[in-house]
Amino acid sequence: MACQRTQDLANFVFEGKKIIGVALNYMCAVKARNVPVPTVPIVFIKPTTSYLREGHPIVLPKVFTKVAYEVELGVVIGTRCKNVSKEKAMEFVGGYCLALDLTAQCNLTAARAAGGSWTLGKGFDTATPVSRFIPKDAIEDPHMLPLWLKVNGEIKQKGCTADLVFKVPDIISYVSKYMTLEPNDLLLTGTPHGSDAFQAGDLIECGLADLATMKFNVCAE
Repeated sequence: MACQRTQDLANFVFEGKKIIGVALNYMCAVKARNVPVPTVPIVFIKPTTSYLREGHPIVLPKVFTKVAYEVELGVVIGTRCKNVSKEKAMEFVGGYCLALDLTAQCNLTAARAAGGSWTLGKGFDTATPVSRFIPKDAIEDPHMLPLWLKVNGEIKQKGCTADLVFKVPDIISYVSKYMTLEPNDLLLTGTPHGSDAFQAGDLIECGLADLATMKFNVCAE
């Protein structure tokens, strides 16, 4: 039964109904930006049409002038849940993945200033590249995982999930107060300091411990 469940979750890109991201969730990023530490997770939604798998390029929409990379740990929900306690939250994790939360900073800067939505700047096509599914039992502690990202062979981001402001159980418990989490939904846990813009012609590579790596060429729309 457990084997069948893992096999089903391996198709999270095709079966998931929603992608939920958390912003400003690394202490190194909070300190670098010199902003207050969030008291609750800063949550946003991305459409599943933003998913991208290896073998296909990241496409930068012509409507954007500045798109940035953000390497992240993704958490795949394994069991339907609502109003989950922090103490029981990990029971509802099905597995993990390496992910990029690509962000149109040009759009988000304007949206923040006007108190507007982040949807377009976070949810464009190819904005969520993800690795293969990593079974839950392959990771003993999701809060001790190194992350890295390179652009054209140069390290741009390097961090560890130990630096998360809100840990995986915190995020699941908080989000499940407001919406039901379902099997194959993906939680993006935030990115370390170092997020910056990239451009067409770049090669982006990233990794999660010794569990997953990804490589994507970047092209213009």
